[in-house]
Amino acid sequence: MKKIKVASFFSGCGGADLGLLGDFHFLNEYYSPLPFEIIYALDFDKHAVQTYNTNFKHHSICMDIKDVEIHNLEDFDCLIGGFPCQSFSTLNPNKDTNDDRANLYKELVKILKIKQPKYFIAENVKGLMTLQKGEILKKVIDEFNIAGYNTTYKLLTASNFGIPQKRERLFIVGVRIDMDVYFEFPNDTHAQNPTCQKKPLVPLKSVINKLAIDDNKYYFSQKAVDGMKNAKNNMKRGLHQDLNSQCLTITSHLAKTSLNSRDPVLLVDANKEIYRRFTPREAAHIQSFPEKFEFPVSETQAYRQIGNAVPPVLMWHIAKQLAKLVNNE
Repeated sequence: MKKIKVASFFSGCGGADLGLLGDFHFLNEYYSPLPFEIIYALDFDKHAVQTYNTNFKHHSICMDIKDVEIHNLEDFDCLIGGFPCQSFSTLNPNKDTNDDRANLYKELVKILKIKQPKYFIAENVKGLMTLQKGEILKKVIDEFNIAGYNTTYKLLTASNFGIPQKRERLFIVGVRIDMDVYFEFPNDTHAQNPTCQKKPLVPLKSVINKLAIDDNKYYFSQKAVDGMKNAKNNMKRGLHQDLNSQCLTITSHLAKTSLNSRDPVLLVDANKEIYRRFTPREAAHIQSFPEKFEFPVSETQAYRQIGNAVPPVLMWHIAKQLAKLVNNE
């Protein structure tokens, strides 16, 4: 099958791009190569670009998307981009949906209007669906449609695709209008109550080898534990994860996580009240990054990149579905 040429914007460390390409292992499953070829990648964060360029043959460019000379881009078949989502997060009660970050999706729309690739895949947080009672999402979808695309969207849960994390993300997929088809999202592969078509959900213990580890820097101090216990009732968190279930969403600030935050932590010893945070490699595994994927940056930057990434396995299922549509065409 002829390769589908892809331009990747807001590429980050490369979670979505890895899923798009395939050819990686995760939890004894092999995610086969898909017929995509990345010919262009871009991100504003130099540390994310460093990680990306360590792991991919085609290197990402460190540049602001607003500075891209769109007419000079090589023609491509598919655009992908997880446009920045901080302004749409449900965890930010003071969000301004008119700030510069909230409008960066318009840069993708601008590129689509000029280059007119056959397909696009965009990704964002669940909060985009509920802001202003859905009016913000409607505006985004309308602009993608006006750019010349039949656009569909769906909220997908990572754990329903073999990932040990209850991560919910909105995916928006468009097919150019002249092709006269709509993208259909893949069916869940895993379920709480498995059937002959679906496998059981993957538990967190599949990627956490042991609770007690040797490196003390990942443990919370006694002062932090006492602070959690003495906090007001509405602040008590200590969201230690059940290894037999799926992890709460991995965030970008795990390097500074608190026991009084909404971030998931591990309870190493209940009797001694010993807690710790995830290591970067554990966080990467929870996001479905394969063992061989490298993060040649500081731990703070690694946590940030991992938390912001699209889970590769989840993207693989979407990309596989798009490849089927292309093959039918």
